[in-house]
Amino acid sequence: NPLDNVPDLAHHFFSRCLEAKVTPYVVTKKTVFKWQEGFWQAMKTVFDEHYEAQFKAAGLLDRCGGKLPHLISDAATMQIIRWTDGGFGMAAHNYDGDMLTDEVAQVHRSPGFITSNLIGKAADGRMIKEYEASHGTVADMWHAHLRGEETSLNPLGMVEALIGAMNHSADLANAGPEVSAFTAKIRASMHALMVSGKGTRDLCGASGLTTEQFIDAVAAELSGEVIEVNTEKPVVPVMNEDDVDEEALLALWKELDMNSDGKIEFEELKHGLKKLNLHPKKMMDVQS
Repeated sequence: NPLDNVPDLAHHFFSRCLEAKVTPYVVTKKTVFKWQEGFWQAMKTVFDEHYEAQFKAAGLLDRCGGKLPHLISDAATMQIIRWTDGGFGMAAHNYDGDMLTDEVAQVHRSPGFITSNLIGKAADGRMIKEYEASHGTVADMWHAHLRGEETSLNPLGMVEALIGAMNHSADLANAGPEVSAFTAKIRASMHALMVSGKGTRDLCGASGLTTEQFIDAVAAELSGEVIEVNTEKPVVPVMNEDDVDEEALLALWKELDMNSDGKIEFEELKHGLKKLNLHPKKMMDVQS
C-alpha cells in the first residue's frame, strides 16, 4: 500500500479506537521487512501529533508505558487470541491484517465471520467505502449447491458486508433512519438465531440448519416484531460436546491437580497454565 495513504488510515484507526475506548497497537514485521518502517513511522507521527494527549487523558495508554505500542506480527498472532478481555485494536499492513482476521475467525469456529471493509477518499474529500465478504470462503459450497448437494453456509460475513454498504449508501444520500433500523433488525435476527442453536453447522454442529433453512429462519424473525437484544441477560450459546475428548480432559485435570485432592486451587491453575504457556499475559510485557 502506498505510504501516502497511511496518514488517512492512521486518523481513521486512532479515532475509532478512541471512540471505542480501546488501546491502539500498530503491527508490523519491520525487524525483517525494512520497508515497513515507513508505515510505523507514519502511524506514530499522526498519533504523536494528534492523538497521544487524548489517549493519555482517557487512560488508554496506562498499560503500555504511555506511548503508542508496536507489536511484531509474530507476537500479535499470539496475543490476539490470549487477550480475551478485549480492550485493544490493531492496525497492520494488508497481509498481516488478513492473517490476524483469519485467525480470529477460525478461533470462533468459522471463516464466515470475516468481512473486508475497504476505505478510501475521493478527490473532494468524501469517504469511499467498499464492503465484501472475505477470501472467497463460499466457492466450494456454491459448487456443491450447483451439483444439487445440501449445504450449510454461514452468511454472516456476507450479510455484514451488505449491511455496511446499505448504511453507507444511506449516509451519502442523507436518508432517514429507516435503512439503519432495518439493517439493525437483520443483524439482531441472525445473532439471536446463531446463539440459540438455530445457526448453521459450522457453529451448531450436525444439528445446525442448512443454508435454505437458515434463510427461512431469518425471514421468519424479520416478519415478526422488532427483536430486543437483552444485554443484561444474554442468551447462553448452545455448546456442542460431541468433539470433547474426555480421556484427554481427565489427563489434563490430573496434571493440574498437583496434590491429587480432587480440586484445582488457584496456584495449581496458575502453575499449570504457565507450564502449558496458556496463562494470560499483561499487554505491556509483549511490546516490541
